[in-house]
Amino acid sequence: MSPRTARIRARLAAGIALLPVLALTACGSGDATGSTAVGARPSPAPTDDPVAAVRKVDSVAALLPADVRRSGTLRVGSSVGFPPGAYYPNGPDKAPAGQDIDLADAVAKVLGVRLERQDASFETILPALGSGKYDVGTGNFGVTTERLKTIDFVTYIDDGQGFAVKKGSTALRTKVTDLTQLCGLTIGTGAGTTFEATLAARKGGCAKAGKKPYDVKVYSENAATLTALQQGRIDVIMSTINGLRYQAAQPAARTTFLGEYHRLDVGFAFKKGSSLTKAFQAAVNELIENGAYARILRKWSTSASAIKASRINPPEHP
Repeated sequence: MSPRTARIRARLAAGIALLPVLALTACGSGDATGSTAVGARPSPAPTDDPVAAVRKVDSVAALLPADVRRSGTLRVGSSVGFPPGAYYPNGPDKAPAGQDIDLADAVAKVLGVRLERQDASFETILPALGSGKYDVGTGNFGVTTERLKTIDFVTYIDDGQGFAVKKGSTALRTKVTDLTQLCGLTIGTGAGTTFEATLAARKGGCAKAGKKPYDVKVYSENAATLTALQQGRIDVIMSTINGLRYQAAQPAARTTFLGEYHRLDVGFAFKKGSSLTKAFQAAVNELIENGAYARILRKWSTSASAIKASRINPPEHP
């Protein structure tokens, strides 16, 4: 197939992986390019538009660097994966939708700038910020001690890590409070994520507990992860709390959410030392104060993850 066709198919797979009407078929050995969701129809996005009423706030826009105020644009590296964060409700050739999309658009309106949104895979965005390819990155990036060494964050929601299994699974039936509960199981998760890092860092705990280690399979597309779960090639998925909760609410996904494991602040990502952070923080706080923030979260059923105020580079949750 042509490179363009391959890109479209990959985006479509990512965007529809967790949506209501879902049929899964095997197309390969189980890696990200060998599994796809077939016969899926994206669910429509909610029709309300809380961003429409957002207006520019001159005192906040004045916090932007002079060159950004002159150009009026910001380049955004955007990871479009699955709802409620960001997905393609009308196919990959149409505009994305989701909580992250609405929040970024609302911040841009407060700042009086236009976003040049560029789709990018999750694991490539943070390195690209350092090289100057993007001004800001979005993609449900959790704030961790390791990432804070090279990335600045402006927080906008409190999400984090959770687990899900195939509905009816006997491999794991209770909330995961300790990763030794996963010993002997196969876990599927996303490439370049905090989930992958957490699983790798604590894998030795099984040996210390005298148990068989767990196995981790990493996927670049969420569609491939869900396919692997339904076909029994993995026992459990580790992903975002809000994403897995949304997924479990879709009957055709046939998954059970096992609850929260570890909360993380989530934020807009910038290269270290960025001059944009104060303006973004003030814009998020403006949205919180004027009520637009609450309306956006209510639209995407993520109100339980609301924050009271945006912070720049908070320490990782204990």
